[in-house]
Amino acid sequence: DCHQYTNRSCEECLKNVTCLWCASSRRCMEYPVRRILPPADLCELRSARWGVCWVNFEALIIAMSVVGGTILIMLGVCCCCCCCKKKSKKPDKDDERAAREREKRRVRQEERRAEMKSRHDEIRRKYGTV
Repeated sequence: DCHQYTNRSCEECLKNVTCLWCASSRRCMEYPVRRILPPADLCELRSARWGVCWVNFEALIIAMSVVGGTILIMLGVCCCCCCCKKKSKKPDKDDERAAREREKRRVRQEERRAEMKSRHDEIRRKYGTV
């Protein structure tokens, strides 16, 4: 029973995990498990302690919000970085494919030039214009 620790110390009250310490009224009470935060008529957030005596609910909410927001921002940045890396890899493959095609076209064009040159040389020899 948490009420037996009223008007004692916070540490004694919070030895039991189900207890909530209200610093302003020095009361120890059962934590209202049906609600996430204790109602203001029971104890103000800045006076409520649960788990440890050195952190009040107000500071706990702010700290958890900051940590949660930081984690969400980091996840967003990581997702963006991963997406950008995947997008930047696709053009590289396209660029490589285009470079191979250009090289094939260049080789075919040189083969055709060499073939045309040899034909022209044959014609020149045939008619004695070499």
